[in-house]
Order: sequence, then structure tokens, then C-alpha cells
Amino acid sequence: MDTDPVIGIDLGTTNSAVAFLGPDGPVLIPNAVGGRLTPSVVGVDESGAVLVGAAARELRVLRPDRCASLFKRYMGTDHPTTVAGRTYSPEELSGLVLRSLKADADAYFKRPVTRAVITVPAYFNDRQRKATIAAGRIAGLAVERILNEPTAAAIAYGFHDEGDKKLLVFDLGGGTFDVSVVELFEGTLEVRASAGESALGGEDFTRAVAARVLETRGVAFERAEARTPKLVSRLIQQCERAKCLLSREESAAVRVPDDAGEYGPGSAEVTVTREQLEKWVSPVLARVELPIRRVLGDAKLTPAQLDEVILVGGATRMPLVVRRVAEVLGKEPRRRLNPDEVVALGAAVQAGLVGRSAAVEDLVVTDVAPFTLGVAVAKQFGGDMREGYFDPVIDRNTTIPVSRVKRYSTMVPNQTVIVVRVYQGEARRAEENLPLGEFEVKGIPPGPAGQEVDIRFTYDLNGVLEVEATVVATRRTVTHVIARHARGMTEEQIRRAVRDMDKLKAHPRDEEANRLALHRAERAYKELAADLRQALGLLLDGFEAALEGRDKEAIARHRAALEQFLSLHDPAGDGGDE
Repeated sequence: MDTDPVIGIDLGTTNSAVAFLGPDGPVLIPNAVGGRLTPSVVGVDESGAVLVGAAARELRVLRPDRCASLFKRYMGTDHPTTVAGRTYSPEELSGLVLRSLKADADAYFKRPVTRAVITVPAYFNDRQRKATIAAGRIAGLAVERILNEPTAAAIAYGFHDEGDKKLLVFDLGGGTFDVSVVELFEGTLEVRASAGESALGGEDFTRAVAARVLETRGVAFERAEARTPKLVSRLIQQCERAKCLLSREESAAVRVPDDAGEYGPGSAEVTVTREQLEKWVSPVLARVELPIRRVLGDAKLTPAQLDEVILVGGATRMPLVVRRVAEVLGKEPRRRLNPDEVVALGAAVQAGLVGRSAAVEDLVVTDVAPFTLGVAVAKQFGGDMREGYFDPVIDRNTTIPVSRVKRYSTMVPNQTVIVVRVYQGEARRAEENLPLGEFEVKGIPPGPAGQEVDIRFTYDLNGVLEVEATVVATRRTVTHVIARHARGMTEEQIRRAVRDMDKLKAHPRDEEANRLALHRAERAYKELAADLRQALGLLLDGFEAALEGRDKEAIARHRAALEQFLSLHDPAGDGGDE
């Protein structure tokens, strides 16, 4: 085994996973409680201990104020999240999830793991990618490569495939949506085009169902979320369960808590049919069609030219999603690999490439720029000079790494300085796109308007953009790395976050299973009928006594009994997210 293993991480909106490339292919690393998926949820319990994963997800149901989820959607922004009185940035919360995955890998390899490939949605912009790298550093990882999620999925599917083919990867996860066209030929995997939305996924379906269920009680979802968060958190758990059940059944019951978030005399039960579900989520699902058409247009392909359509992400388990994809593309999609795990498996193959594994020595992977990159320019209309227009230098879906240069000129006589303003986006007006940074180019020789400056954009495989401006007359060059100026965490903020993480009271791995069992049992206790509640109370008492006595054999015995009881009687099942 490699003395310096490189791991592949799928940092998901609702679930995350970590894997590595073994001699026979990619392998998922189990977490502290034996699962292959770790919920992307962070919580702080009453003792001040930080919980990550399944235990935090259970705590979220009863104490949403002490938990955070869906923070991946805010990566690259200044959006703060308060958990148990402390404010966290999206990078810090993602860093806690990554640190948990790193601990799982450390335990698996029995030595520290410090190098990783981390996946992101293809539609993540420059700021979001830099934020993901910062989160990795907070977790103690050197991020060797940022990899687009649909690219990772295509790698997993193409790892052992032979022959040439064109694939469309439809990736609808818990919180993000990507679609990519990928071509496999002669040991090369080339991404032809990517599109999508960074805030669209299974969670939106669940929340749409919860909103309609609340309407039956005359309550607006946003108002309830602000005033009765516990009610909403428990209702979302019920709606998630119903959504998954409706993939197999024609109807499902949703228990609606009272205003206090309890299942008492004031609570009700609503029956949701599959037909209702499909009607309620239809406006959300319709948003997948435009990116599909855009990616086919950019790849210059028709649906008939696709050899295979691959489904990735937990939300693709829903029959209506499969049906909509088939309708739009006129081709039945396939799901040969587990849609929740395929991105992590592909990331592991890419990690093997980084680590120079012999298993992938013949595989070549290329990717594309997800957005157009360019500069703000002025244009002349008649006798008027108008500023604020966007001029592309690298078009979206250009294969990366890439370096492109365009020549620009001064606007007025004796202009010795220009300001290069760099943007990312597709709009004609610069102000409608995402500003990435700006810098001055000085030393332009005085003279008539039209003094020339070459501007070169170099875009690497991690999405890091370097902009170089050269004054043609003097060959003086100014180089500007946009990553340094994109809004996000500074070096000092990252160092401070690392120090803060070290101070947090995190549970050792051998306690994670106990914490999960406790939080799950305490949540189930509130939902069970009286006779079952009494039985569960006795099991909880025995388990807590064993924990207090620190007898490992007794703890394991009581936890097994508790877990067996919950597997039979927990009304919410495993509480899994898509």
C-alpha cells in the first residue's frame, strides 16, 4: 500500500463519503459507526461536545438550534451560522465534516492521512472552490485537486470500461444539481460540457412537501421556520421519510407535530399520495431541463448521439426524476452504481492518479471551465464610448488546463494606466457577472489612444485563475492570481480556524456509536406509544448506567439491545437524507 495515501472525498450537501484506490479498484472507508455515508450535519450537544454525522442528524430533530446542515450551499459567501451560541463560517462547518472523514481515514490506514482530492459541483464558482480548499486546510488536509462531481461519477463509470462512448451524467443530490457530457476514448476521459445549479436537490423536494403539508393547517412554511423551528425540523424528517416511501408506495402518512414540535393531542396526520408529491415538486424538478439543453448545446450533441445516460445522487431514486430525464432525453437512464457512493468512488480514482497508483497509470482525465471568464471593456457606439461590457477570454466549457490571450488597447491619448477588472459569468454586461478581482497595469508609454496590452488568462485543474497583463511596447508584465483576491477566508482566518478547531471538545471515535444510539433513542422516545416508550426507557436506563460504569463489554451489550429495539420500533426509520 502507498506509504503516503491520497484519499478521495465527496463533500456532499446532505451526505459525505471518503474512499481510496486499492489494487482492485476504489474502496469506500467506513465511518466510526460503520456506515459508508456520513451525514453533512454538525451539532453541539449540551456538554459542549461537537457532533458530526448521524449523531448530529438525530440531535437536529429535537434541537435544531444546536445543529447546522445545508451549509455547503453557502460556501464562498459570508453567510454565518449560529450553533449553540457560537457563529461558524461555511468553511469551518465543512472543515468539521472533512475532519471527521479524515479521522475515519486515519483509523483505516492506522496513520495520519494528509492528502486529498475533494469534489465540488461542476457549477461551483471561483469563490466556492477556494472556500472548499480552505475547508480542507482547516481539517488538516492538503487539497491536491478539486474535482467536479459529475466528472468524478464519469470516472467511476469509465474506470473499467473499454471502447469509445459519449455519456451524459445527470447528478441530482441532496442540495446541488449538475449535468455533464463526457466522452471516453482510448483511455481518456474528456469532459465536453457542464451545467447545473448549486442550490437544487432532494432537500428542495422535501421542503416543498413540508410547505404543502403545513398549508393544510393554514401555516406558511417561512413563518413556521422562523417561529417554531422544532416543529419544522420534525416535520421535515417526516416528509423526508414519506418522500422516500413514495418511491415504492402509492401513499404515505405524515405526522404533523403541534406548535411546540411535539406529537401530542394538538398534532395531526396527513396522508400524501404519490400523485400529490409529483404535483407539489413539479416546479422544482422543472429547473433541471434548461441545464440539460444548455449542456447538449455546448457539447454540440443531440440526445440521439448519447450512448448512455447515467444517474448520480440520492434524489435520482425518485421515479418521477427518472421519468423526467427519460422524457427530456428520449433515452432510458441507467444507474449501475450506487448513486450515493459513485462520486466518492470516482474521487478515489482521481486520488490514485495524484498518488501515481499503478491501477490507473493509463487513465487520462480532462475537465472543463464551468463558467466564462473575461474582463470589463468599453465599447464605442457612434461617437459615444460606453463602459461596463463583458468580453470573454475563456469561454465556458473550454477544456482545462488552458491558457488564452487577447489584445486590448487604451481608450484615450496619453493613457499610462489601465485597470483590469476580471469577471466570471455569461451576461453581456459586466455588472451582472461575478467580480473575481481587479488590478492596475502601469507604465504604458504616453501616446495616441490604442496603445496595446495583452491579457492572458491561465486556468488550472483546480479552477485557480492567473491573469497576466503585458504592455506590448515595453514587454512589462503584471501577474495577478485571482485566488488571492476572491472573497473568502484570509490566511490568518484559516490559521485561526485551525486553532479554534483544535480547542473544540470533539468525541473520540469509539464514543461516536454511543452518542448516535443515545440521540436516536431520545428522539424515538418522544414519538413512541406508551408501552413501547416504557420499554425503551428501561433500555436507555441500562445503557446510560453502563456508560457511567465505563465497562466496555457492558456498553457494547446494552447498545446492541438498544439498537435492536430501535431497528424494530423507531417510527422514523434511519432518518436518512438523500
